[in-house]
Amino acid sequence: MTNIWLNIIKPKGIYAKWLIFLTLLALFGLGATGHFEVVQQHLDTQDLTFKVGNFEISAYKALKSILVVVLVFWTAAIISDFSEKRISKLKKMRAANRALILKIIHIGIYIIAGLFALDIVGIDLTTLTIFSGALGIGLGFGLQKIASNFISGLILLMEKSVEQDDLIELSDGTFGTVKKARARYTLIETFDSREILVPNEDLITNRVVNWTLTNTKGRIEIPVGVSYDSDIEKAQQLILEAAKEHPSSIDDPEPRCYLRNFGDSSVDFILHFWMANVLEGRWIPQSEVMFSIWQKFHENNIEIPFPQRDLHLKTPDMIKVKNNGK
Repeated sequence: MTNIWLNIIKPKGIYAKWLIFLTLLALFGLGATGHFEVVQQHLDTQDLTFKVGNFEISAYKALKSILVVVLVFWTAAIISDFSEKRISKLKKMRAANRALILKIIHIGIYIIAGLFALDIVGIDLTTLTIFSGALGIGLGFGLQKIASNFISGLILLMEKSVEQDDLIELSDGTFGTVKKARARYTLIETFDSREILVPNEDLITNRVVNWTLTNTKGRIEIPVGVSYDSDIEKAQQLILEAAKEHPSSIDDPEPRCYLRNFGDSSVDFILHFWMANVLEGRWIPQSEVMFSIWQKFHENNIEIPFPQRDLHLKTPDMIKVKNNGK
């Protein structure tokens, strides 16, 4: 039910076509039967006329203006929906270019529709200049964020710094894939299927990590600790084997294993290996390589130690002996 009302307010597809057709049919029938003349006689009177200075409008003209504006913008919505479907089929064009073209077309369609509606209603466009100052102030204060997000969206589309299907990470920790780029916001879907609407302005003014800006490669990092009693050269060899054997690991750059630290309880290595498409996810390859390392260590008697601490307990007898020694 909600979708039906939404399609009536901003008609698309079959709802818009039937709505326009039935409305035009009803208006044609009323006009052919002379009902408009009857309505005009009752509503186009001095008693039902609103005057402000030299400007006046009757109830009949107001009703006529509303019908014209609604019909014009409904028609504009149909044209906009048709153009969106046609452009979305151009698969050879990049998604960012399609979105930019669609925004320009939508803006042009609604500007033309607005001017056309004003002309049909009979409003002289030159008289609107007296309201330009107040309109500018209203836009400056009331629509500042909306205008900023809209312009930011155009900048993102032209720069192509954040595009559809990109994997991005925001400064607040939001991590996910760009699904849609709209005039006011960008839709990001996280790996737990949350859909987050991020204002376009945030993508311009804040720090954004784009994991797929120039390529889809992604590095996976795995820290590994080995016992001091183990053969650390053999351990390094097994760690590299586990990474190279995984199907997601690529040869350029090739996997690397570095000795990073002689820790309190272990000799610490760090494994770096790369996958071709980070959009496929990093956790599964990371987990599978760690399982492989565990199995290889077990087969070769290489121990992964746990933290160890020496605890010395002082009993009352020890304290007494120590004091007597003084």
